[in-house]
Amino acid sequence: MESENSTTTVTEFVLLGLTQSHKLQYCLYVLFFLLYVITWLLNFTIIATVCVDQQLHTPMYFLLANLAFLDITDSSVNTPKLLSGLLTQPTMISFNECFLQIFFFHFIAGAMAFLLVGMTVDRYVAICEPLRYLSIMSWNTCTGLVAAAWFGGFLHSVVQIGFLLQLPFCGPNVLDNFYCDVPQVIKLACTDTHMAQLQMVLNNGVILITLFVILIISNVVILLKIRTCITEGKRKALPTCGTQITVVSLIFIPCIFTYAQPYKKYPRDKVASIVYTVVTPMLNPMIYTLRNAEMKKAIRRTLGKIFLSVGIRKPGRTGDPKTSNLVFP
Repeated sequence: MESENSTTTVTEFVLLGLTQSHKLQYCLYVLFFLLYVITWLLNFTIIATVCVDQQLHTPMYFLLANLAFLDITDSSVNTPKLLSGLLTQPTMISFNECFLQIFFFHFIAGAMAFLLVGMTVDRYVAICEPLRYLSIMSWNTCTGLVAAAWFGGFLHSVVQIGFLLQLPFCGPNVLDNFYCDVPQVIKLACTDTHMAQLQMVLNNGVILITLFVILIISNVVILLKIRTCITEGKRKALPTCGTQITVVSLIFIPCIFTYAQPYKKYPRDKVASIVYTVVTPMLNPMIYTLRNAEMKKAIRRTLGKIFLSVGIRKPGRTGDPKTSNLVFP
């Protein structure tokens, strides 16, 4: 990816990371490495369970599996750079790699934001139109919602990168963060950045605030609908709506804090970045899994099939292999 602006002379950026304390760096490395591994394990478990268990081949779990895939991808864009930066300081990143990181981060994050809207649509139809749910939320509709989410994220990211590439970078190249992102990169441009920062607010802050308000209002409406006219099917949807409000808040509030405030920089920006790049992708599956009894039962069934396939056995009382019994969790 090349900048067409001839005044751009910067070929690489320096990432200062989270801290300069070596002892703290090692502690943070262990912590974030464990979070990264847990993120992969939890989200991969959800994806595998939805794919294997026939009872989960429904629109809600199809969307949930896609959210898990986005969580894995989102955490893999920035966390590896964060981990390497905690071991080697300062961390260098090339100009092209920096802009590619920004592109994929906003691509995946944008797709996740729009997918949450699709998941809210699914819950709304399930609560308000239960008899027509399967006809409305067909596989074509679900696939269309997922495709629209990916396209929305792609379009958002392309517009973001298009504006950034028009800026000249010819002097300072130090980013006070652990990854490349729009607010820090804009401040390094060798020109007046007021318009660029306003563009960032319009392309990020306004979209985030709008989607956040839509999601919160939609989920509140669904919860009120459940409260006034509750049935067995709607009772099952109640935990999903509650957890979705939690997920939406965890994702959107730190992002709004970062992208909706031009011309300002706070020490808390790094904390907000950690929340929506490292912590949230791990919390999403934990919130959905721990609050969803059907998903927990499906995971147990899937683990039972895995143990059955590998043939884990428990010796019988006589010690004869022929009298051994299969052990399931």
